[in-house]
Amino acid sequence: MDSIPQDKEPSKQVLELVKDTCRHPPGSPMRQRGLEQIIRLLKGELWETSDPHYSDALQQTWIYFCRNLCEATTGRAYDSEVCKLTTWLNAYLKRRLQDFMIAENHHKATTALQSTASTDVQANSIDSVPSQPDVPPWLDQVRAWAEADDEGTLKSVHISKHPDITAQMLILKRLPPETPWKTIAVETGISVGTLSSFYQRQCLTRLQAFGRSRGYF
Repeated sequence: MDSIPQDKEPSKQVLELVKDTCRHPPGSPMRQRGLEQIIRLLKGELWETSDPHYSDALQQTWIYFCRNLCEATTGRAYDSEVCKLTTWLNAYLKRRLQDFMIAENHHKATTALQSTASTDVQANSIDSVPSQPDVPPWLDQVRAWAEADDEGTLKSVHISKHPDITAQMLILKRLPPETPWKTIAVETGISVGTLSSFYQRQCLTRLQAFGRSRGYF
């Protein structure tokens, strides 16, 4: 397994090495050596981009590769009958880059929402008439709205096949002080990408609609 015949096509070389590597038990020196050899062969073969998150996404891709090449550990195991190894890895790499983009957009949108709401609360506090009740802090208003869920929509919308992971639960966890995505992923057993994607599609849109209804925007 230390050398590969040079007269074979690269794809055949890799496929042979994959089969040889997967014959050895997980964690064994021979399995590790095989994984390292495959990575060396594939370096420079994967899709590349100038995205600032590329290096992090690539690192996650190699971790996924090591855990799922031979058997399903954190995802579907690689199947050479379905696609080439580079195709399998490129698909995962692009999904991770998309996750970073979603998370970044979510952070920007949340920051903008908080900034607008904070300015609005300050203006209302200055202009308020003494006889009127104090204006509740913006964060408390959002939290109360999410907890009450008068229409029941936040409780009814959930991640597919995970009825307990609802829009209500994620909104409350991501309100300041935010629970990190990694922590939520560990608690729920769902990947950060799936959580953040669901949050942007189902939670952030509802938060923005609530903000508009209260004049935050």
